[in-house]
Amino acid sequence: MAKAVLILVVAVLFGFLLNLMLLSGLQQAVAQRQLRAVLAEQLEQGTAPVSEGTFEDVLLSDGDPVARIEIPAISVDQIVVEGTTAGVLTKGPGHRRDTVLPGQIGVSVLMGRMAAYSGPFNKIQELNPGEPISIITGQGEHMYRVIGVRYAGDLAPPPPVPGQGRLILETARGVPFMPAGVIRVDAELVSEPQPVGQRQTSFWHLSPAEKELASDTRTAWALVFALQFLLLAAALATYSLKLVGKAKTWVVFVPVLLLAWLLVADQLTRLLPNLL
Repeated sequence: MAKAVLILVVAVLFGFLLNLMLLSGLQQAVAQRQLRAVLAEQLEQGTAPVSEGTFEDVLLSDGDPVARIEIPAISVDQIVVEGTTAGVLTKGPGHRRDTVLPGQIGVSVLMGRMAAYSGPFNKIQELNPGEPISIITGQGEHMYRVIGVRYAGDLAPPPPVPGQGRLILETARGVPFMPAGVIRVDAELVSEPQPVGQRQTSFWHLSPAEKELASDTRTAWALVFALQFLLLAAALATYSLKLVGKAKTWVVFVPVLLLAWLLVADQLTRLLPNLL
C-alpha cells in the first residue's frame, strides 16, 4: 500500500511539472485560437465589449475576450481576456477589471504570465522607450508608445493628464517558475483617447486573487474532486488487473488515468501565483 501511494504521489508531481513546463503552452495556444475567432466575429458584428459589460449589458465573465495586443519588438500577438486570476491567465494576458479598457481615457492594466502557459509577457522587460504597442478593441485600433520599464522601488511616471490614456503591462520578475517580484512597463496613448465605458468593479472591490502574484484558492474544491477521481480510477484499474488482465485494463483505464492525472496537474498549477 505504501509503495502504491508513493508511486501515485510521484506520478502526480511528474504530471504537475510536465503540465506546467510543456503542456500548459499547448493549452494556451488552443485557448488563444478559440478566443481569436470569437473576438474577430464580435469586431465584425460591432458587438465587442467597450465596458465591463457585454453588448447586451451583461457583466463580462472571466476569460471573455476584450482586445488584441500586438508588440512587434518582442513578437507578441495575443488576445486579451477579462480578469486576472490564475485560472484566467492560463488563456492569455488578462485585463484588470478595475481599470479602463485599452484605448480609453485613464489607466489600463494588462497582466500576463512570465513562464507558464506560453509566457506571453516573458520579454516585456526588453522593451525600449518609444517602441510601439498596438491594441484593437471594440472602439478601434489604439496606439501606445513605451515610456519605460520599472521594478519594485522605481518611481512611476507622472499620472496621465486628464483626457489622456496610459497602459501598464505587468508580469513576474526573476527565474522562470520562481517569481521574485513584478516587472511593469508603462506606455502612453498616442492615438485619440476613447470614452470610458461603465465599470462595476473598483480597486476596493477587486478580488485579492486578481492582484499581482496572487494565488486563487477558490477552485481548491476542483482539485479535491480531481484527486478523488484519480484515486478511484487507480483503485478500479488495480481491481481490473486481477479481474480481466493487463491487456483489457490497459485499453480501458490508461485514457481514464491520463485524464485524471492531467486534471489534477492542471488544478495544481492554478494554485500557483497568477504571473508565474
